[in-house]
Amino acid sequence: MKALVLERKGELSLREIDLPLEVGAQDVKIAIHTVGVCGSDVHYYTHGAIGSFVVREPMVLGHEAAGTVTAVGSGVHHLKVGDRVCMEPGVPNMSSRASKLGIYNVDPDVRFWATPPVHGVLMPEVVHPAAFTYKLPDAVSFAEGAMVEPFAVGMQAATRARIVPGDVAVVIGCGPIGVMTALAALAGGCSQVFISDLSAPKLEIAAQYAGITTVNIGEVSLHETIMTATDGWGADIVFEASGSARAYHGIFDLMRPGGALVLVGLPVEPVTFDVPASIFKEARIETVFRYANNFDRAVNLIASGKVDLKPLITDTFDFADSIAAFERAAKALPTDVKIQIRMPS
Repeated sequence: MKALVLERKGELSLREIDLPLEVGAQDVKIAIHTVGVCGSDVHYYTHGAIGSFVVREPMVLGHEAAGTVTAVGSGVHHLKVGDRVCMEPGVPNMSSRASKLGIYNVDPDVRFWATPPVHGVLMPEVVHPAAFTYKLPDAVSFAEGAMVEPFAVGMQAATRARIVPGDVAVVIGCGPIGVMTALAALAGGCSQVFISDLSAPKLEIAAQYAGITTVNIGEVSLHETIMTATDGWGADIVFEASGSARAYHGIFDLMRPGGALVLVGLPVEPVTFDVPASIFKEARIETVFRYANNFDRAVNLIASGKVDLKPLITDTFDFADSIAAFERAAKALPTDVKIQIRMPS
């Protein structure tokens, strides 16, 4: 079958590839409908590696996906042929100590789509464990289903933050994950979320959501804005979602005493931050790596209408134009949030 293959750094091709599609007893086969283009996919395309994950041989890209079940294994009872589904792309070793602790996202043995050497899903069909495949309610489109994966990162951030109803939060970085973190924080009980960036177009997209206040740090001080809004107390939670080393300068000045810093963005290089400033406020520092145990909750929130991700879908390309979709995503246009690819029916 034809797939979008990253041949090597900077080189993509749409070509035939022979991959096994045997359906085990606990598996389902899925006809892929929609795939989102993630920043990590683009980074593998432009840089050939993310940290220790290096593209050493051709790899199919894509891990944000939704589709239709076309076959089920003999041991699968909660899904049937014809079900519309989204898929959690990371499959851990269910016998590992991490999985038994409920933190399977950090299982060293996890196999994650489009993470070398594991192939992704930008191809017509895939086989996936039924345990990591989730039925989409009728109210959730395939396009929204393909947004569950990135929204799950925001859900993980909100969960790690331990939000108390009424909390005030700050999100640094108005990219796709930043906006989804802000939406998850609101759904989790925050009364107000401030989101900052230098990009006016991205902030305009976030500003359409009730409860989100945008701050263009090229024009106003984020610190002064937060202090004014909280009568000098500070935010309860600060989410760092930009991955920029500059974001760490003065980051503890944004939070109240005893507040929380949740690290969501992944810096390219190690960063430094003010340890004494964190200690003086007895700040709680949490980190986020992908997600665990919240995919179904993400689906439920979208289905309920409490979280609307449709405004974040900027453009949709046909599968035949997948390379153009990646070239577009690699430009990182300020007006773009999420690019998706639709497979042929």
